[in-house]
Amino acid sequence: MAVDMKEIIAEAAGRLIMEKKVKKLTVKDIVEECSITRQTFYYHFEDIPDLFRWILKRGSERLLQECMEQEGPEGKLRYLLLMLLNAQPFVRRGMTSNYRDEMEKIMRETFYAFFEQAAAESGLYQNYSARDAGLIIRYHCGAIMGLLQSWTEKDTQDLDYIVHSVYRMLKGGMAPLGGEENG
Repeated sequence: MAVDMKEIIAEAAGRLIMEKKVKKLTVKDIVEECSITRQTFYYHFEDIPDLFRWILKRGSERLLQECMEQEGPEGKLRYLLLMLLNAQPFVRRGMTSNYRDEMEKIMRETFYAFFEQAAAESGLYQNYSARDAGLIIRYHCGAIMGLLQSWTEKDTQDLDYIVHSVYRMLKGGMAPLGGEENG
């Protein structure tokens, strides 16, 4: 079985961020953690932000595939939210590192690519111009990132309600359903 050095490097960076709570992650830390040379690191990655991009891209590709395997659009959205909530500890630790700005930019790019692909695969915005669809996707990416940043224990208890409401918004409206009260 071939060893995937990129995976080994990514796991080492994850251990450093999560278990050892490194705030100033360096290439030196990573190469020492996985017992490789700096040249090996730089053969696989340009720099640490490139490593983060690779981790997030690979993760979002897997997540999109797993989401699309779920039943119904709300099932897909529920799965997405659960997986993002599970990833929060890693993301929060990464955001306290010296790569906060790069990580935030990469996360926005990754979210956008994820939602763009999900919308295309589900035909969600097919009746809109590419420009309008892009704006809608950008808006919803920011909204979901904000929702996750302010997530509470009560939100976890209300997950089904939130999933249903977000899905209704993604489809284009939040008009009250059959006399339901909002809130």
